[in-house]
Amino acid sequence: MEIYNTLTRRKEKFIPREDGKVSIYVCGPTTYNYIHLGNARPLVFFDTVRRYFTQLGFQVNYIQNFTDIDDKIIKKSLEEGSDAATVSQKYIEEYYKDADALNVARANRHPRVSEHMKEIMEMVSALIEKGFAYEIEGDVYFDVPSFPKYGKLSHRSSDEILSGARVEVDPRKKNPADFALWKAAKEGEPFWESPWGAGRPGWHIECSVMSLKYLGSGFDIHGGGMDLIFPHHENEIAQSEAATGKPFARYWIHNGFITINQDKMSKSLGNFFLVREILEKFNPLSVRFFLLSTHYRSPLDFDFEKLEASGQGLERLKNSIDLLEEAIKKRSSAELKEKDSDFQTKLIDLKKRFNQAMDDDFNTALAIGIFFEAAKEVNTFLNQNTIFGKADLIDAIELYAYFNNVLGLFKTGPDGKFILEEKPHTDDSLVQSLIELLLEIRQEARTKKDWPTADRIRNGLNEMGIIIEDTPDGARWKISVQ
Repeated sequence: MEIYNTLTRRKEKFIPREDGKVSIYVCGPTTYNYIHLGNARPLVFFDTVRRYFTQLGFQVNYIQNFTDIDDKIIKKSLEEGSDAATVSQKYIEEYYKDADALNVARANRHPRVSEHMKEIMEMVSALIEKGFAYEIEGDVYFDVPSFPKYGKLSHRSSDEILSGARVEVDPRKKNPADFALWKAAKEGEPFWESPWGAGRPGWHIECSVMSLKYLGSGFDIHGGGMDLIFPHHENEIAQSEAATGKPFARYWIHNGFITINQDKMSKSLGNFFLVREILEKFNPLSVRFFLLSTHYRSPLDFDFEKLEASGQGLERLKNSIDLLEEAIKKRSSAELKEKDSDFQTKLIDLKKRFNQAMDDDFNTALAIGIFFEAAKEVNTFLNQNTIFGKADLIDAIELYAYFNNVLGLFKTGPDGKFILEEKPHTDDSLVQSLIELLLEIRQEARTKKDWPTADRIRNGLNEMGIIIEDTPDGARWKISVQ
């Protein structure tokens, strides 16, 4: 397996820190809103990376954090007349709903910043003691010039670092590029007591602390979107390696942006689509298909026509699975021993090329293409053969299952079997309009003294849990509470 490492700017052979084990840390969302499609791309991609390692037999320790204390969360809480903890909890729960819909498995751990204040303070203290950080009136900053290798991930010069950093304007800092490790509390903000007074952590320190706590120094893969390379991941490296004196993470993987008309999708530009909004109109697994249909390092330009096309592609694969499962049901176990050697050779070759695609820097676009090749081969085999053994079909469905266990394009049950039937989506406005239409038809029947039709509509709605009440102002309806 070869992985493109942002740190070295080249593909490298993947050699895990421990044989048979893979450790992965991926930066999770800041929980102040629903996730948008740009957030969903790393969510789906790194879930697929984890799935592939698992299929290869690795024991994967996958950590994805929640940033549950941040300026944006505080601002949101003030807008909603709430508190930061309540806002964070709300959007963590909403995150899980979207992640579940996209068939993203839970991480081994989802640590929260608020749960790691002790460890954060310990790392900040260590950096001060070692001369890599300094405190000014309750604020603590990392001294960037004290870490000579600063810039090795983003490959930026000193001038580029200054111009490209989210430089916090503070004349007290020793260097304009120095970044906050701890922030003194402002009035009305949540805070924790620390050796430097009441305050809260800076953005970057949290991921260093949580990744090191759960994975240790020199863990295998650190991932996230390209927008995190600088300053977030650059700062993580500096403070982590300064504190421990050891290499931080070995392979750095960054996915490309999702664009709208070639402009990066982002909340700051106002050109973003919430996953929740998209899922109201599209099958969530079509969205997952779309996100994996382009190599992760390439930009992915979004439009609704491409989502439609993804849904059509998913339907083609579903139809092939349906045909195969139906064919298996029609054959007895007595036919298990018979196998077609040519067909078996094709199945073996398809799995080999699928793995080669994934081994080549997780090329999901090519892997999906091979899934389609498999569907074509299977469909042809079913159409051109009237006599074939059940064993061939079982091998084919197991190949489909292997592909799907990696790509996650279809949900599966506890028995590993495909779940292909979608639950119908209920659009509340559509339901309301249909009920109102039925009530109009019922009223016309009542006017004509067509009591059987009127009663049939009322009784039919009643059986569905919709109660009709006739009043002097007309019929009213409500949903029965069971």
